[in-house]
Amino acid sequence: MTAQSMTATEWLLLILLSVLWGASFFFAEVALDQVPPFTLVLFRVGIAALALHLWLRASGARMPADWAAWRRFATMGLLNNAFPFSLIVFGQTYIPSGLAAILNATTPLFAVVFAHFLAKDERLTLARLSGVGIGIAGVAVMIGPSALDGLGSGVIGQLAVLGGACCYGLASYYGRRLRGYPPVVSAAGQVTCSTLWLAPLALFIDRPWTLPSLTWETWGSLLGVALLSTALAYVVFFRIMARAGGTNVMLVTFLVPVSALLLGVFILGEAVGARELTGMALIFGGLAAIDGRLWRWLQSRLSGRRPKASSAP
Repeated sequence: MTAQSMTATEWLLLILLSVLWGASFFFAEVALDQVPPFTLVLFRVGIAALALHLWLRASGARMPADWAAWRRFATMGLLNNAFPFSLIVFGQTYIPSGLAAILNATTPLFAVVFAHFLAKDERLTLARLSGVGIGIAGVAVMIGPSALDGLGSGVIGQLAVLGGACCYGLASYYGRRLRGYPPVVSAAGQVTCSTLWLAPLALFIDRPWTLPSLTWETWGSLLGVALLSTALAYVVFFRIMARAGGTNVMLVTFLVPVSALLLGVFILGEAVGARELTGMALIFGGLAAIDGRLWRWLQSRLSGRRPKASSAP
């Protein structure tokens, strides 16, 4: 079998996820004026965990009580939060954020490689590989050539960000072990374990008890990044993963820069130039290649035949 195509509903969920994660850049930009990076990450997952457990309690649902489930949550928390968050934050102390974003956009490439070798139902195809390449190129074009100025220097930082992307890619495969749980349960279990993993790091490095009193704007940003960009976002994330597979959900990495750019246009009035539009066109072209249905439709039109039913490109 090959990897799954996504339905219109799943594409809409992926777009929603990209908007939620794209908004995290706005929230983080405000919060980082007063809150150091690791403390910000701890607030993000800790508040999200509390909110999700309150949600579960209000709905009458329960978290699993067996150790096997919590081992899965703990591993997912490491692969999908603690390791990549820490590696990317560390990497950004050595390299520009634009270059970090391009390197982070390699996540789907790692995802398709891991899926090809570890999963039987998400095999690597030429269409998916070419689509990933086009998508990465689109992210690079959108961010601009100046982001590549640091390429070749700051090797430690580059390897750290690539390590974070690799963790995300591996998490896309490991996450299939959580498909038997409701998305809100998987999200709550993951961010709860992420909080436990990240707390010692934030306490040791940032000493958050020494921080000055936070402004209302900072608290608002912390709540936004925790409740919207983490709690709600991971419920959507696990829903997509359950319906469309881990490789497909990681395509959100391509859409996050697009969402962040469009939020800047509509909320902050920022201008969009030809470079950004070209980058977006490449990203959408890459997504179309990965999905495969557009190419099959074009081939059928050129050959005068109806497209064959298929579940993957």
